[in-house]
Amino acid sequence: MQAGYSAHYIDIVRIMSPAHVQSRTAAALAAVERAMAELRRGGIVVLRDEDGANGLVIAAESCGPLALQRLQGLAQAAPVLVTTRRRAEAIGMEIPPHIAGGMGDTNKPITLDLPAGVPVDIILRPHEQGPEAARHIALRHLSRPIASHAPRIAETAIEIAKLARLLPAVVVGPLTRDTGNKRRDWARDQDLVYAEAGDVLAYEETASRNLQQVAQANVPLEGAENARILAWRPSDGGKEHLAIVVGEIDPTEPVLIRLHSECFTGDLLGSLRCDCGEQLRGAITQLAKEGSGVLLYLAQEGRGIGLVNKLRAYELQDDGFDTIDANEQLGFDADERIYAPAATMLARMGIKRVRLMTNNPQKIAQLARHGIEVVERVAHAFPANGHNENYLRTKAERAGHLL
Repeated sequence: MQAGYSAHYIDIVRIMSPAHVQSRTAAALAAVERAMAELRRGGIVVLRDEDGANGLVIAAESCGPLALQRLQGLAQAAPVLVTTRRRAEAIGMEIPPHIAGGMGDTNKPITLDLPAGVPVDIILRPHEQGPEAARHIALRHLSRPIASHAPRIAETAIEIAKLARLLPAVVVGPLTRDTGNKRRDWARDQDLVYAEAGDVLAYEETASRNLQQVAQANVPLEGAENARILAWRPSDGGKEHLAIVVGEIDPTEPVLIRLHSECFTGDLLGSLRCDCGEQLRGAITQLAKEGSGVLLYLAQEGRGIGLVNKLRAYELQDDGFDTIDANEQLGFDADERIYAPAATMLARMGIKRVRLMTNNPQKIAQLARHGIEVVERVAHAFPANGHNENYLRTKAERAGHLL
């Protein structure tokens, strides 16, 4: 040890060093990824916030009887069902004013009593049995909403279910406050996955900041033979995003770009329910016509709710809901996408000023929020095809998309 430096000071320097911060970030991302995987397979996750509130969480969608029985055995109070306000309202629950307000979020988590013997997937059934049948089932078995014992844990539980591309409905087993910060060790002793609430709530932004280019290759495309694809991955090995680069980019000038969220049904299968496939191929053609540009292919299917949930939303659309209401009936926000990954990819490609092909003002605002200047909006629209008139009308009238 150097003279004049205490061990305590050296510990502080070590803790604040870039290498340590990077290691802590990677560990936080990995912990959230493990928690997402655990929920998807029907396992139990322990969540803890910075104030010591904590709880056991299991996804209602994937919860089996053995996992639920174990959660009940470990919990220190009766488990509760947590979903979003819109999901509860979709099955006819009346949300009291003192429950509905207070967090400044119209889709805040709602906590419901879960009487013994009631199946935990009861909140999921409206899209499977029809709204009226599900409403009668839910109202017969579920009590009125109650105040959550730990609102931040409820909020975090819903967020991690969304991150896992599951429906936003979870069972939470309350635990006593962890004032000694020993819940991580307890979770390890119980062979449970553990995650910090702050890491979950910051996951999307943190993963976006940690995107690194991991591969690239020349890929001649129809209509754009001088193209290459760059693959980007966060340090935890999570969702990968792609950059399709056409021609040679001059980052000293505004670059023509398109932000395109993946759409399996439209991009690959040519679905006529949306205009995504036309937007994708049309953008690549436009980039080639102008000589250069970038299309960012972002891994956020179904406006960020995932392919399975998008198919569920399609079911609701067939029952008469529009594309926005269908997402909200499932308990999601109208649009769950984020554009921090796009901004990170552009910045690391040296692109700070762009001409953006879009009809969505939110994309302009989001890029500006993350330090990318949009110097021009380039209109990017295609005519209806006989199947997507309502979809396009809803985007224009309710989501504010431009022509």
